[in-house]
Amino acid sequence: MKKTSSKKPLSRSVLRGYCTSYLFILPAMIYFAIFSFAPIIYMVYLSFTEYKFPGTPHFNGLANFIKASKDTLYWQSVWNTLVFTFFATIFTVVFALIIAVFMNRKFKGKRVFRVIYYLPAVVSEVVNAILFLWLFNAQFGVINTTLMKIGIKNPIAWLQTSPYAMIVIILVAVWRGGCWNAPIFLSALEGISKSIYESAEIDGANGWVKFWKISLPSLNDTMVYVVIMTIIAGFQVIAYCDVLTNGAPFNTTLVSIKYIWKQAFEFNNMGYASTLSLILFPALMVVTYFQVRGSDKRGDN
Repeated sequence: MKKTSSKKPLSRSVLRGYCTSYLFILPAMIYFAIFSFAPIIYMVYLSFTEYKFPGTPHFNGLANFIKASKDTLYWQSVWNTLVFTFFATIFTVVFALIIAVFMNRKFKGKRVFRVIYYLPAVVSEVVNAILFLWLFNAQFGVINTTLMKIGIKNPIAWLQTSPYAMIVIILVAVWRGGCWNAPIFLSALEGISKSIYESAEIDGANGWVKFWKISLPSLNDTMVYVVIMTIIAGFQVIAYCDVLTNGAPFNTTLVSIKYIWKQAFEFNNMGYASTLSLILFPALMVVTYFQVRGSDKRGDN
């Protein structure tokens, strides 16, 4: 006996619905293909060439990758990026979580504070960096001017001294990133059922216990998302370094994107810059993979 298929052919109305749905997402897919997918493919192609704009790319095999493996300044910029990303991610998540927990409480002036605390996230990275430049500039900065007025004759040149220069850059990132991610944590906190907290209060749990046993475990998925996005943003940092230090002192704040930018637009080594960009891509994929895998394991437990 022949087995009859249980699947029924799609009706015209269903097919029309599918076509309509795909038509709605078609503009976004075209935009992605032109401005995201196509440039990535072109970057991969250029990474195997020697190309100086506006010339013609010449295939050179693995020469760019061999050059990159011996480029000590590039690997120093990668290390600087890793240091920045590590500390900026930790303190950004903690700062955003503190703001979210505070905003989840009832207090007078809450609506006004909602507007004020989010301002650093609204303005651009350059504006935030200029604000910290005004604070930490060695000659006319507010901090050093105040220190000299209270009797400290030779205050620290924050942006010209290591490791203080990197610390200031991390502070800018935490200042903006924390305010950007706080609403994400806040929305997750507001989604936790109040009855869970009420049951914990009946059992005698104080605020600290409720945070560690209820709030924090409930933020697992949100935490993974914020950490991943903050790490990706850390690898893309450039504006803070441009405005505050431009890589000084002695390239200790030179980040990888800044170095790639210099290779591409200052030295016109487009092919080599594409290779350096391609090297960073697997690192971001690996970090994202382990973050998501760790989240899944915690969720299973």
